[in-house]
Amino acid sequence: MTNTLHRQGSPESLKGDYVIFATTAKGITYEGSAPKLQEFMRICLKYHPVNMGNSEQGNVHQDDMDIEKLIATQKDGSGAEAVFTDLDTLQKVVEELIRADLGISINISGLMDEVQTCCRRAGIERHSAEHSLGFWGAKDRLPEREILEFNTLCGHGMVSFNLIRKMIEYVKLRRLTPKKAAGIMAKCCECGAFNPVHAEMLLEKVRKGEKFARG
Repeated sequence: MTNTLHRQGSPESLKGDYVIFATTAKGITYEGSAPKLQEFMRICLKYHPVNMGNSEQGNVHQDDMDIEKLIATQKDGSGAEAVFTDLDTLQKVVEELIRADLGISINISGLMDEVQTCCRRAGIERHSAEHSLGFWGAKDRLPEREILEFNTLCGHGMVSFNLIRKMIEYVKLRRLTPKKAAGIMAKCCECGAFNPVHAEMLLEKVRKGEKFARG
């Protein structure tokens, strides 16, 4: 299960948001996995992801982050992920990972039909599929839908509701550009799953006074 499945938004708005990540299993592929995770990140880096990192070391948008050091210091089982914004690039990443045959689990989070198309064009069929069942419980305590569209870009929920509201307000007041505000949010997501390009797109709608599309 991956928490990147909980991203909120309409199907149209979620196009161009793909998270690919490598994971290991204790007792099976965990031990000795560091070089494989490093190679996964090197392959992803070649195709210029909009974000990349792991939950132990942070992501490339954080201040003073050295991407080469991040890759070199990957540990066994630490996992790694990268975010891309178009299917053609994602397909190239998948094709190279197939050739690398790392022997660890590779997952892609995105719209089901698009990810399926990507895999088939790369010459493989998906092993399995997972879906989010949505939010359960006291949903009246959740913030407004627009805030959740930003917050769920970080599966661990590390981009706080109040920071998102502040960034939205600053964009409305022209104190920050959508790009700058999205970059500030991205720093909070330790694992690197946050898509700053998608966040910038949402903030541009805010700047123009447009409503978010409903899913």
